[in-house]
Amino acid sequence: MRFALSLNQIRTVLEDLYTRYNHPAFISPDPLQFLYRYDDPSDREVVGLICATLAYGRVAQIVKNIEKLLYRLGPSPTAMLCSAHDTCLQRLVSGIRHRFTGEREILALLCAIRDVVRYYGSLHRCFCTCLQAGERNVMPAIDRFVQLLGASYQELTRFTLPRPKSGSACKRINLFLRWMVRKDAVDLGDWHGVQPSFLIVPLDTHMFRIAHALRFTRRAQPDLGAALEITECFTKICPEDPVRYDFVLTRFGIREDFAGQECDWLFAPPIGTSSKMPRPQAADRR
Repeated sequence: MRFALSLNQIRTVLEDLYTRYNHPAFISPDPLQFLYRYDDPSDREVVGLICATLAYGRVAQIVKNIEKLLYRLGPSPTAMLCSAHDTCLQRLVSGIRHRFTGEREILALLCAIRDVVRYYGSLHRCFCTCLQAGERNVMPAIDRFVQLLGASYQELTRFTLPRPKSGSACKRINLFLRWMVRKDAVDLGDWHGVQPSFLIVPLDTHMFRIAHALRFTRRAQPDLGAALEITECFTKICPEDPVRYDFVLTRFGIREDFAGQECDWLFAPPIGTSSKMPRPQAADRR
């Protein structure tokens, strides 16, 4: 595949973006912001899966609905879920809906998380049981993980948590894994049983447009095949961490102060330009 720029040029631009913008100051309004409220890794992984599952549609609506759900779960979501009966959770989700994800699907998600955590001890341990030697990436493990989550709640795998087996790029589960597996100034890296090199790009429509502009894929839809192609191209740039640049590239899609400036940064020299994009304060460089 011929790239719009050389791989070295792309690497230089992406590293510049990473250095400038991979900082906590640029997280909001990303749903990742909610994980920072919790000190316990068991709460962060549960909240992370909930947030990632609802991370589709308009950002303002995503944040509003997650806020409402987390408020009802209280300060210790994992303890609350593990002690709750179905009838309690039915009352908890009453009146909460996020686009195509209604009360029934949210209830199924919470019950599935509860059941898995009760049985395995954590989502992390459950996911690690889904890993098998010889596999090149996390997609087969994701398929097994979603199958376990949806074992008693089949409605989960129709839209809420689709399986790679159906051809889905599984953007939301891959986003969740990025938060859990990678460790840097933004991603939490609470999970140690998965290698960052196995991760797949969380492919949404915005990242799909950027990937098309970079000629990382020629596919017409942001499906599983496109996600694998795009990840393979990022692997050529950063083999040990192919989703390293996902956070900074997705700022263009969710932050108003970044909107519409992809071309300025991806197809013009980043050093010495007069970009209007925001710059972190010194205190944010951590």
